[in-house]
Amino acid sequence: MKLLENILKHNEKFVAEKKYEEFETTKFPNKKMVILTCMDTRLLELLPKALNVGNGDVKIVKNAGALVAHPFGSIMRSLLVAVYQLQADEVLVIGHHDCGMSGMKPEIMLEEMKKRGISEETLETLAYSGIDVNGWLKGFENVKESVAHSVDMINNHPLMSKEIPVHGLVIDPATGKLDLVINGYES
Repeated sequence: MKLLENILKHNEKFVAEKKYEEFETTKFPNKKMVILTCMDTRLLELLPKALNVGNGDVKIVKNAGALVAHPFGSIMRSLLVAVYQLQADEVLVIGHHDCGMSGMKPEIMLEEMKKRGISEETLETLAYSGIDVNGWLKGFENVKESVAHSVDMINNHPLMSKEIPVHGLVIDPATGKLDLVINGYES
């Protein structure tokens, strides 16, 4: 049985047995907070437990590296929606040690893309169109600096209220220990 079939079979039973009832909440976060964090699998359950947040407590936005790479991309839009439409009063940016984006080399990813059928012609078309694929795929060298960069992007966004504290933290994906990078109350 393929993965999707397993998921759908499980979901049918989940709904039939009304297991969803224990997760009922509203769309508004109880703790009035939005978290931007990495999509790393080790953080799926560890991060909420380490922060003492449960279902309904916070909004969580995830992407590779917890990066705000573009001021008008989907990550920043999600944070603004959380603040202006979903009652989030604080933002936490939480990166993590041993991140896959740390030291990521675009050349390696581009080689993998080519192995899976992305043509050199496609890459040349993107370059000709003004897209710097290498820059877009580049990771970061220092997770604390990366978190500080994302906090700075959020704090200095022209549409983000200056009343919203934006905090920066780094979590250890093995232990859940949090290191404070930026205290948004003091910024």
